[in-house]
Amino acid sequence: MQVVVALILLLMTGALVPTHRQFRSVPGGIPIYLVSNGFHTDVVLPVREARTGHDWLRELGQPALAARFAGYRYVAFGWGNEKFYLGSMNGKFPGPGPILGAAWPSRTLMHVDFYRAAPDSGEHVVPLRVAPEQYRRLVGFVRRSFAAPDSLGRYALRQPTGYSPEDFFFRAQGRYHLLRTCNDWTAQALRRAGVRAPLKSPLAAPVLHHARRAAR
Repeated sequence: MQVVVALILLLMTGALVPTHRQFRSVPGGIPIYLVSNGFHTDVVLPVREARTGHDWLRELGQPALAARFAGYRYVAFGWGNEKFYLGSMNGKFPGPGPILGAAWPSRTLMHVDFYRAAPDSGEHVVPLRVAPEQYRRLVGFVRRSFAAPDSLGRYALRQPTGYSPEDFFFRAQGRYHLLRTCNDWTAQALRRAGVRAPLKSPLAAPVLHHARRAAR
């Protein structure tokens, strides 16, 4: 019981404590977005970014995707539990097995979703702007979250179809568990880039809260 209480206190405290408290959205910086469905968070980045020269279509190493999404402007990245992601296909909600299993170390996927334009503003969208060096660090973190590419530099597709014709699943690095959730991945991505984010956050709300403070 004491262990459970200590764990809850750790998570609550981590969600309240911001890192990079002084960060504010950079005027004229590179646009990024945090997008949530209320439970899960994604980081949305430009498909091609001129100042850093980074091109995600080239990075993914999938010619079919590069041809298909050449005209798209943004791409979202999310990291999460493999069984939960795949169990959510076709509008389903995963059963108790994947939900309970996600509490323990388990396999992960990268969810990649292409956007024709910037995400619409709304309750669960937070726009930010970052400096080029911060963007490079963010790109590096996302890159390292994918499973290692093959000898041709291609990231491994786990599931060539997603929830829509514009999203896909790739194999990922790392294990998902109670202390390492999809939202904690997003928070860590922001922290590595020097952007305000909670110290620890299994839930989406603290990530969005601290991002909104930085966007002011």
